[in-house]
Amino acid sequence: MNIDKSSLYQAVEQGILSKQQAEQLYSFLKSNPSQAQFNFTHVLYYLGGLIAIGAMTLFMNLGWEAFGGWGIVFICGLYAVVGLFLTNRFQSKGLAIPAGICATFVVALTPLWVYGLQQALGVWPDESVYREYHRLIKWHWLYMELATLVVGILVAYKYKYPFLFMPIAVTLWYLTMDVAAMISGGDYSWELRSLVSMYCGLLMIGLAFWVDIRARYQADYAFWIYLFGVLAFWGGLSSQSSDSELAKFIYFSINLTMIGIGVMLVRRAFVIFGAMGCCGYLGHLASSIFQDSWLFPIALTIIGLLVIYLGVLWQRHEATLAEKLRCRLPQALRELLESKQ
Repeated sequence: MNIDKSSLYQAVEQGILSKQQAEQLYSFLKSNPSQAQFNFTHVLYYLGGLIAIGAMTLFMNLGWEAFGGWGIVFICGLYAVVGLFLTNRFQSKGLAIPAGICATFVVALTPLWVYGLQQALGVWPDESVYREYHRLIKWHWLYMELATLVVGILVAYKYKYPFLFMPIAVTLWYLTMDVAAMISGGDYSWELRSLVSMYCGLLMIGLAFWVDIRARYQADYAFWIYLFGVLAFWGGLSSQSSDSELAKFIYFSINLTMIGIGVMLVRRAFVIFGAMGCCGYLGHLASSIFQDSWLFPIALTIIGLLVIYLGVLWQRHEATLAEKLRCRLPQALRELLESKQ
């Protein structure tokens, strides 16, 4: 639920709040990092942060190899000191977003620092370079990933900014892929990749749900884990190949379930990817099964109108139905759903 200043002024006009209370409540909500906001200042924060993080990760070029292992270790250490200094400085000024971005930058440096250390110690196993870390699947990235998880968890525990969970979620995704490559001895087929991605996504969604339950009255720490978990699960699921219409219908049903879960948990990632999967299945029906049927578009139109009508009925009886459903849920889950209203 998003509350803006106009909503508070309407409450003042109706005698629910005094003008002073409305001003104090607005100041509190504006300074609370758990309240989602979007303005030009935040765009600049995240744009600058992503450029800095990308420079040390996705956009790293071969020029850094000229520094050698110890040079990379030294530069990363220097960057980390600057990042932590800025994090503490912004935190002391109450600037939660730039503080969280700078802390995330420190975590994002970890793989490069470990890479430089391995190069310096002469234990790097092959001719691959750091820039391939985000592009290729190799077992020896594991040391970099495990170190990133450790640093990420420690920094997140200290600073408790939701954006810090972004590199943790990405690293968990990378880790499962590289573990699968190690187990399979490098024979990493597309089928295995999709299965690993799907089950990895399920585990990450479970982790995100656990985090969501634990932090239901705090900031949204589960957002990034949900996002990459759903991306991994849905990508792996959609990559499965099957000639069975029953399997395709099950795929459609799973996507419908994702939409329902997304609505219940107020998580748009489930809804967006679920809707994409449903549209893909309907496209399959239109192009393959009912390609010569003039009744199919009419039937879809009627189904769509019925769904709209169901929405109208739900809106009329939402409070009663929601209360009956929530009474059957565990208390922690019930509190989580109520906190998102």
